[in-house]
Amino acid sequence: METCFTQNNNGRRSKMGWGDLGVNGEPSRETPNIDKMATEGILFPDFYSANPLCSPSRAALLTGRLPIRNGFYTTNAHARNAYTPQEIVGGIPDSELLLPELLKKAGYMNKIIGKWHLGHRDQFHPLKHGFDEWFGSPNCHFGPYDNKNRPNIPVYNNSEMVGRYFEEFQIDLKTGESNLTRIYLEEALDFIRRQKASQKKFFLYWAVDAVHAPVYASKPFLGTSKRGRYGDAVRELDFSVGEILKELHNLGIAENTLVFFSSDNGAALISAPTQGGSNGPFLCGKQTTFEGGMREPAVAWWPGSITGGQVSYQLGSLMDLFTTTLSLAGQHPPDDRIIDGIDLSPILLQGKVIDRPIFYYRGNEMMAVRLGMYKAHYWTWTGSWAELKQGINFCPGQNISGVTTHDQREHTLQPLLFHLGRDPGEKYPINVPSAEYQEVMPRIISAVKQHKKEMVAGEPQLNVCDLAVMNWAPPGCKKLGKCLTPPQSKPWKCDWPH
Repeated sequence: METCFTQNNNGRRSKMGWGDLGVNGEPSRETPNIDKMATEGILFPDFYSANPLCSPSRAALLTGRLPIRNGFYTTNAHARNAYTPQEIVGGIPDSELLLPELLKKAGYMNKIIGKWHLGHRDQFHPLKHGFDEWFGSPNCHFGPYDNKNRPNIPVYNNSEMVGRYFEEFQIDLKTGESNLTRIYLEEALDFIRRQKASQKKFFLYWAVDAVHAPVYASKPFLGTSKRGRYGDAVRELDFSVGEILKELHNLGIAENTLVFFSSDNGAALISAPTQGGSNGPFLCGKQTTFEGGMREPAVAWWPGSITGGQVSYQLGSLMDLFTTTLSLAGQHPPDDRIIDGIDLSPILLQGKVIDRPIFYYRGNEMMAVRLGMYKAHYWTWTGSWAELKQGINFCPGQNISGVTTHDQREHTLQPLLFHLGRDPGEKYPINVPSAEYQEVMPRIISAVKQHKKEMVAGEPQLNVCDLAVMNWAPPGCKKLGKCLTPPQSKPWKCDWPH
């Protein structure tokens, strides 16, 4: 790579599903810019997040390591999804080396725009972990809150807050109108222009969350999609991707810039259809380790270096972006820890395919593993019966007996085995006595044995909650007259129901 490295993780905004792209078969075809990006680059149909939930997935992207290694999991209960709401005490540990920290050694300017989600307390902020600039929020755009029992989420410009969601940064829950995506787009374009003017190499992490419930879009896009409000948000994100790629061409730096589009977990079917997307032919969605929860849309674009019109069936992971980015920037990943991400540059530049397993984790448990076209479930669980009775269903309309279980069911002695080519929806387990099962499982068992032998779990960061650590008085609040008084500290063991 030459002068610029942009990793526009446009898809790193939460909850966009594999099936939301026209190039992946979405019938409305409302993602023309991302679809064009795929025709000019490489489409990855077999690309995965490292977790079926946002915070752990983002931690894995920026460290190149599974959440079980980097601490973004909980041990409060078995196989529970945990993340970073504003009452969480923990965050990304100082012992973890993040991608922007390592890129800085190679002279890169690094900016994150949008949702951080790796800890909202000051010591966890992105500017403490390698980013030079930040415009966005530490948490999801939930609210509004009363600023008494719970504060509204702050929006930061670098190290200080410049307002709060539902106050200075409005989201109309009734109409879905918000200018946030437009603001984030302008921030991206401004950053790119400044780096071009100063001849600086750069890394841009564009982590917008418009398709995370409550979904939003700006006025020009509201009511324009055949898919409702969620589709409006997708259309604005697609427009923004197009504007960023156009600006790279206009500035004459497109051929020096790799752009990678993906998402941090599958579409949230619990919010569908008005507030959630599509996972295409795959089973279930966000929160689960079925394909719909972790298989992601993924496109790589690099004019002049990547031959357009390719489809790569490489098994890929968001963690690979860590290792690949460092490789293309002429840097080496740290050698004092296990890095789970592999270098995809031979795939991007030479069309090769590398044999590797994909491990599916939910909290502190390895739930499944994929090797080649085969996927073996060692545990199955969608959500509890108690939650299902409350209407909380992560697999609506997809009840498969013995597979989408509502109790945590262990299959370690005889894993459920699926061929994802013949059966992408994980509906038909291969019979245990069959020759196919008996031939495939020893290879998978060997990969799992090696993986567990090398596993050293990190200190769990998502075990402790405390109302006193919420966003009561973020840096910069005094200037705005928006400091709030925190309650007395009373930490407790966080409850993660699923």
